[in-house]
Amino acid sequence: MSDQPRRPGRPGKTGKPYRRPQKDPVRMLAFEALRAVDERDAYANLVLPPLLRKAREKGGFDGRDAALATELVYGTLRWQGTYDAVIAACVDRPLREVDPPVLDVLGLGVHQLLGTRIPTHAAVSASVELARVVLGDGRAKFVNAVLRKVAQDDLDGWLQKVAPPYEDDPEDHLSVMHSHPRWVVSALWDSLGGGRAGIEDLLEADNERPEVTLVARPGRSTTEELLRQDAALPGRWSPYAVRLAEGGEPGAVEAVREGRAGVQDEGSQLVALALANAPLEGRDEKWLDGCAGPGGKAALLAALAAERGAFLLASEKQPHRAGLVARALTGNPGPYQVIAADGTRPPWRPGSFDRVLMDVPCTGLGALRRRPEARWRRRPEDLDGFAPLQRGLLRTALESVRVGGIVGYATCSPHLAETRAVVDDLLKQRTDAELIDARPLLPGVPDLGEGPDVQLWPHVHGTDAMYLALIRRTG
Repeated sequence: MSDQPRRPGRPGKTGKPYRRPQKDPVRMLAFEALRAVDERDAYANLVLPPLLRKAREKGGFDGRDAALATELVYGTLRWQGTYDAVIAACVDRPLREVDPPVLDVLGLGVHQLLGTRIPTHAAVSASVELARVVLGDGRAKFVNAVLRKVAQDDLDGWLQKVAPPYEDDPEDHLSVMHSHPRWVVSALWDSLGGGRAGIEDLLEADNERPEVTLVARPGRSTTEELLRQDAALPGRWSPYAVRLAEGGEPGAVEAVREGRAGVQDEGSQLVALALANAPLEGRDEKWLDGCAGPGGKAALLAALAAERGAFLLASEKQPHRAGLVARALTGNPGPYQVIAADGTRPPWRPGSFDRVLMDVPCTGLGALRRRPEARWRRRPEDLDGFAPLQRGLLRTALESVRVGGIVGYATCSPHLAETRAVVDDLLKQRTDAELIDARPLLPGVPDLGEGPDVQLWPHVHGTDAMYLALIRRTG
C-alpha cells in the first residue's frame, strides 16, 4: 500500500471520506528536534530553543506547549535505550531495519505512554496522527499497531520483560533499566567504585532534568541581585551560584541578558574557583585558560583575575568558539585577551603564566543530564581519539606555567581514561610536577574522596561529573 495519502474527499476502501491528517504543533516540533539530533548530530539543547522561539513567534504556542515539547524531546532521548528494548519486543524485525524517522515517532509515542501522564488513547492517537503527517498512512498503521502493543503494560511491567536479571548480567540489567549503553554503565561503575546502590543512584541522576544554575560574575553582579528572581534559590557550594527552580527562564534575568551573569553548572564554577584560590608563592599576574570555549569558565576566571589586577589570556582553537569566548568576556573590567590558537602548539612563551586552566575536550560523559543524546553518540573508541589531545594539552599547560605556578586539569567526564590516567602519565614522565590537594579548595563540599584530585558527581553533589587535578610545577 502506498504511503502517500489519498486526496481529500476521496472515499477510502471502507467507503468513508478521507480525512486530512491534523498537524499537532507540539509533536511536530518535537519530531523536528529529534530528526535534527539524528540526522545532523545536533544537540537538543542547541536545537530546541530556536525551534521554540520560532513557534512562539508564529503565535498559538504558549508556555504549556513549550514545556510539553521540551519534555517529549528530552524524555525520548534520555530513555531511548529502554524504549528501544520495548519497541524491539513489539516488532517482528530488527530495529536497524526500521527507518529512523519511524523510530523517532515510535519513541515519542512510547515516552507518552510509559513516561508521562498523558492518557493512553490520547498518546496513541496523537502519535498515529503525527505519523500520518510525517510518514504517510502506510507507516502510520505500523506505528498504531506497535503502540497498541506497548500500551498493554506500564513501564515497570515492560522492564520486567525486557531487562535481564541483575544476577545474570549486572551491566546489561542496569543498561536497560536506566537507559545507558552498557559500556557507559561499566565505565561509570569503574570510576565510581562501590556496589549496586551507588551506580544506580548515579544512573538515575543522569536521567533527571537538571536545574538551571546561574553564576554572578564577581564585580559585575551579585547573588543578591540574582536571588530577586521569583524562581531563584541559593547555590549549594559556589558563593557565586544561584539556582533557578523549575520554570525559571535565564533569558528573563537582566544580568544574564547584559552578560554580567551567565548560565554555568556549579561544578564548572567550583573548578575555576579552586584554580583561582590555589596557594601560590610569588607573583600572581598572568592567568591562562587554554581551552576557553565557549567561555563560561573564562568569564568567571577573568572576573576573579580582575579583582586582583591580574591579566587573563583566553585561548580557543576553533575561531567560532573563540568568538563565543570574546562575547562572554565583553564588559569584563580587568585586562584580558582572547585568541584563536592551538593549545598543543601555543604562540606564547614557556613559563609565561602563574595559573593555567586546561579544561580539555572529552567524551562529555559527565554532562549526560544536559546532553542525553551524547550517551548514544559516543563509542568506546572515542577515548582513543581524545587521549593524545588530552595528554598534549596537559603537557602544554605544565610548560606554560612558571616554576611554582599551578595547573588545573579538568574534564567533564568521570571516565578514568580521561582523568587519572592522563594525570598519572604526566607525573610518570615529568620530574618537575607534583599533585596538590584540591579538596580544601572546595570548602563545604562533602564526599570528595581520598584526594588529592577531586571527582564531582550528579547524585552526590548535584553538579555535572566534573574532574579536577591541581598540579604545581616544581622546576
